[in-house]
Amino acid sequence: MSRRLAVLLLSSLLVLAGCASHEQNEDSTAKPDTEATFPVTIGSVTIDSQPTRIVSLSPSATETLFAVGAGQQVVAVDSYSDYPKEAPHTSLSALSPDPEAIAGYRPDLVVVAADNTGLAAALAKTGTKTLVMPDAKNLDEAYAQFVELGKATGHQAEGESLANQTRSDIDKIVAGTPKPAKPLSYYYELDQTYYSATSATFIGQVLGRFGLTNIADGNDPSNSGGYPQLSAERILQADPSLIFLADSTCCGQNAQTVGARPGWNTLTAVKQGHIFALDEDIASRWSPRIVDLARAVSDAVTRAEQ
Repeated sequence: MSRRLAVLLLSSLLVLAGCASHEQNEDSTAKPDTEATFPVTIGSVTIDSQPTRIVSLSPSATETLFAVGAGQQVVAVDSYSDYPKEAPHTSLSALSPDPEAIAGYRPDLVVVAADNTGLAAALAKTGTKTLVMPDAKNLDEAYAQFVELGKATGHQAEGESLANQTRSDIDKIVAGTPKPAKPLSYYYELDQTYYSATSATFIGQVLGRFGLTNIADGNDPSNSGGYPQLSAERILQADPSLIFLADSTCCGQNAQTVGARPGWNTLTAVKQGHIFALDEDIASRWSPRIVDLARAVSDAVTRAEQ
């Protein structure tokens, strides 16, 4: 299995991305919002006062924190958090978080996608709260996290507004997309060894909004945790109408390279030019940029119906 895919599966659909290192800014503590109401409880975590020094170890959470207006409160983000550009990028690892390195930023709140290493317990010894924002399994869970991160940072109204606006935007995109005369099938490629994502995954749920049939589902979409490795023979036999590539930037895949694979020139998607490269970050995160993902899928369906 490729390292890129291992990161995707083991750390909340993270993809490999470049990172830049910034010096720790001791003067970056954000001023508290006097209008925010605290304490607030998110899940099992109670946050006593508005956090002013946040460390985010989740690319999806990083994007959302900035989108709800909490960007000035963020003092450090992990090496995979490459958006937005103004985020204070560091070499902190989201896969193998180092409590000592994180504590060096003097955070009062740490946001992670998972805690499989006892990070929360280690940071609790320093008085730091750890908020786990796990993989969103569907759009509703993503919207709920927008609200929760807003609430946790003193921007509840902004979080609710972001959730409502994102939901509305996606609903409008779906409603405005042509309905295929007959169901369109698709193959979603994570890497060149034919790992894919079924309709049981977050990405599969988004594409499912457009009435597309996922060839990776088989008899059980939850098989292999929703990320099965297909064979070239299975893909050729399924003959998908559309091919979505989530390995264009990392691995140089495009319509030409796909069409050059043995036997793939016979596929409907290849013959009709319905191969679509997706932004790999947008396609792997449950952040507000899922609107851009929905728009890309809509454009693909529209093109296929022309």
